[in-house]
Amino acid sequence: MPLPSFIKDRSKANALPMKSKKASSFHEFARNTSDAWDIGDDEDEDFSSSSAQTLNSKVAKATAAQVLENHSKLRAKPERAQSAISDMPTNCKVIKSNSEAQLSRTSEDACVRTPLPKQQSLPLRPVIPLVARISDQNASGAPPMTVREKTRLEKFRQLLSSHNTDLDELRKCSWPGVPREVRPVTWRLLSGYLPANMERRKLTLQRKREEYFGFIQQYYDSRNEEHHQDTYRQIHIDIPRTNPLIPLFQQPLVQEIFERILFIWAIRHPASGYVQGINDLVTPFFVVFLSEYVEEDVENFDVTNLSQDVLRSIEADSFWCMSKLLDGIQDNYTFAQPGIQKKVKALEELVSRIDEQVHNHFRKYEVEYLQFAFRWMNNLLMRELPLRCTIRLWDTYQSEPEGFSHFHLYVCAAFLIKWRKEILDEEDFQGLLMLLQNLPTIHWGNEEIGLLLAEAYRLKYMFADAPNHYRR
Repeated sequence: MPLPSFIKDRSKANALPMKSKKASSFHEFARNTSDAWDIGDDEDEDFSSSSAQTLNSKVAKATAAQVLENHSKLRAKPERAQSAISDMPTNCKVIKSNSEAQLSRTSEDACVRTPLPKQQSLPLRPVIPLVARISDQNASGAPPMTVREKTRLEKFRQLLSSHNTDLDELRKCSWPGVPREVRPVTWRLLSGYLPANMERRKLTLQRKREEYFGFIQQYYDSRNEEHHQDTYRQIHIDIPRTNPLIPLFQQPLVQEIFERILFIWAIRHPASGYVQGINDLVTPFFVVFLSEYVEEDVENFDVTNLSQDVLRSIEADSFWCMSKLLDGIQDNYTFAQPGIQKKVKALEELVSRIDEQVHNHFRKYEVEYLQFAFRWMNNLLMRELPLRCTIRLWDTYQSEPEGFSHFHLYVCAAFLIKWRKEILDEEDFQGLLMLLQNLPTIHWGNEEIGLLLAEAYRLKYMFADAPNHYRR
């Protein structure tokens, strides 16, 4: 389906006029600010030679720091932002989203992809920025496993090895996080992809994997047909943008897997088709199912070391679990994306109840929730959080009834209120939007996500059964 105009239409990064009147629509907002997670997708865009698209993380981080710590000076001397841009190399582009601030790569790297050696890990491990590290340990450097975590792991193993896994008990155990060692099978069960009965699992996996590759044989060649060319082209453009700092996702074989998963899903779901943002939703499943076969951190792993059968299993399982997720939120991606529109409106009403001061602050400076929360709903906060945090978040989402739809609303509300001090410190439209697009989560780990989820659960307990919280 065609993308919404407000996602396609982007102004240049240095076009940052101060907001003088209320944005009548998200389309108008998109013309006046640059949403950094969308680099642009013009018809003639060539990503293999995009030297002009090189990103400068230092400028982005400096911008975010000014907003958070010293915005009063920035307001007094707005020309500083322009001077920072003018000091950049001519082949660089400013990115104003925290999630995109980590996308700094040289134009030479963008033009030439060096094939990865066939071994367990790259001989010279590149320095992976913290935001790109997939390890789900706390950012503070906690020990790999405590006594309590060993006890929890044993509890999971007992549940998973029983003849009929108690799914209610598994959800209860998974809510505070799933141990890495048992996350793959736990996710398959929680998503509804695997049956609870132990004896049926092997046959179910075999049948579903064969069914997926039957779809490949039936549909994948049609990607070159005229009525599917736009869909395939958009997928082909979006895949290289998926976690570009993590070497794993820049491997051609991994990108081919993602293209097949997304194209088959789009063909089988014509009501929505492919929409930008769905490509992000494959990555947590792919990483989790890959970790079943990789002892070390997966971000540098060369997938050509795996057998064809293992890669096929990872691909099929990622497809089916992503499909199960999207079944619950498909109205987010149908024409005009009504699900997202409703969720953003619900977030606005909820925030007006739980923190009227923040809500009125947005109104005072004419900030509309759609201008920042659209991405939160479209990408399930994946653009706001490191991937390791998303994986931990999804442990809980898969343990909650309607976790990716209903509970996600309360997580977004808790996430917004988490930054209330920084929000209230901003006193103009531009500063607020820059802050909300650059929220500093780069150092977040399990502890921060745990606190966020606890607050979201508290909000849900207080408001989910109180229908008046959606009405003034």
